[in-house]
Amino acid sequence: MKIKADKTYGDFADSAMRTWIQLFRSFNKIRAKETTYIQTFGLTINQFQVLEVLYHRGDLNVGAITKLTMSTPGNITVVVRNLKRDGYIHSISDENDKRASILSISQKGKEIIEKLFPGHAKNFEDYFKMFGEEELETLYALLRKLHKSQ
Repeated sequence: MKIKADKTYGDFADSAMRTWIQLFRSFNKIRAKETTYIQTFGLTINQFQVLEVLYHRGDLNVGAITKLTMSTPGNITVVVRNLKRDGYIHSISDENDKRASILSISQKGKEIIEKLFPGHAKNFEDYFKMFGEEELETLYALLRKLHKSQ
């Protein structure tokens, strides 16, 4: 489908930009809904991301968490400090580097993720329910291909 525009940058470029806009709009819409859901548990989206990574991946250092959450070191520092303050995570010494520490999810952190995550998973099932299984696999493969090419 072509949309009449005052400016064109070539058919492929125009199509790529339209696709990006739809991808971005979809991401923002889902992100807003998930942020609202996660806030009902008293967490920010960034706090949830850190807890989720520690819950599913195990103990990690701050650098690994920063990379996995696609965040910044400064932001993760604040999030980690607040999660420690609230008892959701704790630090353990890194046996390989005495200057560093490893973050670990606490029992309180596990409990909130175990309460929150089933609804989170159900939400995503609902967000993508208009796709058949094959379409969803194709979308995943195409997005992964895009990610790997950058």
